[in-house]
Amino acid sequence: MTSLRLTFRLNGAAVSREVPTSAVLAELLREEFGCLGVKLACSRAVCGACTVLLDGAPVASCATFAFRAEGAEVTTIEGVPEDDPVRRAFAEHSAFQCGYCTPGMILLAKALLARNPQPTREEIVAWMSSGLCRCTGYQMIVEAVEIAGRAGAAA
Repeated sequence: MTSLRLTFRLNGAAVSREVPTSAVLAELLREEFGCLGVKLACSRAVCGACTVLLDGAPVASCATFAFRAEGAEVTTIEGVPEDDPVRRAFAEHSAFQCGYCTPGMILLAKALLARNPQPTREEIVAWMSSGLCRCTGYQMIVEAVEIAGRAGAAA
């Protein structure tokens, strides 16, 4: 099996690991770095539960080769402080039920608000549609993103 050494920043800290060239980012983050907020559900880049930020852009880590992280900044939910405006808005406005999709949704919202600090409701709905939630009906998620945007949240 061929491997390579990856060096990147994970949640603000420099890290390095030897990984197989076929390694998937989600598995690397969960198994090697203990980032259990990266959820594995569909393994097909469809549900968004595995969403992480790669240099600020949301990616489906279940379908992203780990080597894409080389030299990059990778952010998982573990790298988002508890008092972050997006996390706070999700918690205070009950924008979750079972919580399985929540880490990916929060990272999607952070990426949107970094790109567009005051998105319209339609823009929020379109952006957040890449994350699937089977519990909430999305209304509370959309409202939490609106609230976080008004609070001046930035990624």
